[in-house]
Amino acid sequence: MIYAVAFIFGAIVGSFLNVCIHRIPSGESIVSPPSRCPQCGMHIRPIDNIPLMSYLLLRGRCRQCQVRISPRYPFVEALSGLAGVAAVWRFDDVIGAVIAFAFVAALIVVTFIDLDHQIIPDAISIPGIAIGLALSSVRNEPGFRSALIGALLGYGVLYAVATGYYWLRKEEGMGGGDLKLLAMIGAFLGWKAVPVTLLLGSLSGSVVGLTLSAVYGRDTRIPIPFGPFLAAGAVCALFFGDALIDWYLGLAAGV
Repeated sequence: MIYAVAFIFGAIVGSFLNVCIHRIPSGESIVSPPSRCPQCGMHIRPIDNIPLMSYLLLRGRCRQCQVRISPRYPFVEALSGLAGVAAVWRFDDVIGAVIAFAFVAALIVVTFIDLDHQIIPDAISIPGIAIGLALSSVRNEPGFRSALIGALLGYGVLYAVATGYYWLRKEEGMGGGDLKLLAMIGAFLGWKAVPVTLLLGSLSGSVVGLTLSAVYGRDTRIPIPFGPFLAAGAVCALFFGDALIDWYLGLAAGV
C-alpha cells in the first residue's frame, strides 16, 4: 500500500514537473495561469488533468482541438511515480524519502530541459546547492562538511575539464550549467557521490556519443547535452552509491 501511495503522489508531482519543464526555459510562471493546451490555449479541466489516466481516456489528444498530446507528459508522470516508489524503498525515514524524491524530481526537470534546450537553468541548480547544504547541516548524511566539499569538488572538477578543453580546442565543450549541476549533486549527496556520478555519467555519455558517431558518421557535430547523463549518474549514486563504492574498492583490492 505504501508503494501505491508513493507512486500516486509521485505521478501527481510529475504533472507539475511537466509544467516546470515547459515554462521555466521561457521564463513563464509555473504557478499561473492554469495548465492549458499549448496548441489551442484551452484551460485543461481538472477531470482532464488526472496523471496518466486522463491521457489514456483522451487517447492522447486535446479534448477541444484534438491535437495529439506528446507522450512525454505521461512518461514524466510515470517516471516521477517510480521515483516516489524508489525513494520509499531506499529510505526508512519519511524525511529522507521526501528529500530523495525532491532531489530526483529536480533532476527530472533538468534532464528534459537540457534535452530540449541544451541549458540547465540556474533557477534549479543554484537554489539546489543552497538547499543541499542547508539540509546537510541538520542531517547526519552526508553531513555539512561532506556536502560542502562535494559542492566545491563537483564544480571544480568540471571547471578544470572545461578549461582544459578550451585551451586545447579553442572552443567551449561544456556549459556552466553542468558545473553548477554537479555542484548541486555534491551538495545533496556528499563528496563521495561526485566521482561516482562523474564516472557513470561519462561512461553513459561516451556510449551514446560513440553510437551516434557510428550511425551518423565520425564527423557528426550533433550536440550531446551532458546534464541528463550527470542526472542518471546521480540517481545511481543516490540509490546504489555505497554498493558501487564497496564493489569498486573490493575490485581494486583484488587487483
